[in-house]
Amino acid sequence: MIANIFDFTISGNWMEFVVAIADLLIVWYVVYRTLLLIKGTKAVQVLFGLILIIIAFGLSKFIGLTTLNWILNYFVSSFIFILIVVFQHDIRRGLSRVGRNPFFQGISTLEEVFFIEELVKAATALSSKRLGALVVIEREANLADYTEEGTHVDAKTTKELILSILHPTSPIHDGAILVQDGRIAYAGCFLPLSTSTRLSRELGTRHRAGLGISEETDALVIIVSEETGKISFAMDGKITRDLDANTLKKVLQNTLGLSSKKDKTKKAAK
Repeated sequence: MIANIFDFTISGNWMEFVVAIADLLIVWYVVYRTLLLIKGTKAVQVLFGLILIIIAFGLSKFIGLTTLNWILNYFVSSFIFILIVVFQHDIRRGLSRVGRNPFFQGISTLEEVFFIEELVKAATALSSKRLGALVVIEREANLADYTEEGTHVDAKTTKELILSILHPTSPIHDGAILVQDGRIAYAGCFLPLSTSTRLSRELGTRHRAGLGISEETDALVIIVSEETGKISFAMDGKITRDLDANTLKKVLQNTLGLSSKKDKTKKAAK
């Protein structure tokens, strides 16, 4: 590819040179978006395993391991189909995002403002009533594996709906609320528990579940303690406790990138 670009430049065929550069940039962008899509998920480990198998296939052919090469040859020949089966959830999720908007996030800045305000209001109300809560906000990592036991909701994120779902009389108040693209997608989801020994013993199953999903994915988690009413926030395997409404709002704005968007809007207005 690089050699061809130099040949195009020397020969003076600028059109072919531009096409070659465009081709390279498109491939780079597709690979970059694919890596972002599976970032923070178990799919990264699966992809690494597939790469190792391909390397083993090449080495077996080079060294002369006939039997191993014969077995791996059947695997490599079906590589595309294997990728589709293994990454079907990620592919479906990625295509749906491209269909909505190929370059930007699924929700606008105004919707994000409303979304964050409603989450903060809900957390504050739950805290005052001492109602336990576990709200998981999906980012790049696909959380479809954790929705099998949940109830499909697909509704706009509002304080009233969150309070209704998490009320003790609600049949789906147990488990976590899963938010996707700014909407409440599922309720009553069960999450993996953290095995971290650093977590305080006074924190129960709800906090361990919130920390657990943040360890395995890049999700953001809001946790409200049923015993104390205190609000916690988990991200990247770390938990921050005793947040008030203003602090929670700032944390959500920073982690969801809303602050930078506001800054860019202000600069553009000037």
